Amino acid sequence: MVTKFTSWAQRNMPTREEMERSRLIRPFAHRVLASELWRFTRRSVPRGVALGMLVGIIVPFAQVLFAAFFSLSVRANVPVAALTTFITNPFTTPFIWAASYKVGERLLYFDGMLHANPIDSLMRVTDGWQLIEWITAEGKVLALGLIVVAVAAAALSYLAASFGWNAWVRAKRRRRRAQRAQAS
Repeated sequence: MVTKFTSWAQRNMPTREEMERSRLIRPFAHRVLASELWRFTRRSVPRGVALGMLVGIIVPFAQVLFAAFFSLSVRANVPVAALTTFITNPFTTPFIWAASYKVGERLLYFDGMLHANPIDSLMRVTDGWQLIEWITAEGKVLALGLIVVAVAAAALSYLAASFGWNAWVRAKRRRRRAQRAQAS
């Protein structure tokens, strides 16, 4: 399964050279194609995973484009952020939205139990609320749930990617030590 995904990603992801030749990217290619955004490092990969999760869950369209754009500001790995946005697809989106709706419903239920309704009053004040309500058509319950689920998924995926990266590096070092000891 992993090798199929890896081969699919290698076939479909544009190369750095293809992006340099693109007319759309050429005006700001120096920023987008900076080498630190394309290197796989212990800091950029977890950032890319977290950013991809956040954008993949919250943004309903052009997720890869938004992930690549936001990668610039947080110095995340662009390919990792773009690939992680595929966490939402036609198969997973209904489950993510259902879970988000339940989370939002539960949060607003607790908010209604409080006297001041801090979450509800904050949502009425923001100008962007009408846009969120129009996009989701389900209002504050789904939107609040999506934001909470996206932030939680991003935080957990950042931690998982960091621990995974460290485990991979430790295993690699152990193999090298074993090879050196065997050669001696």
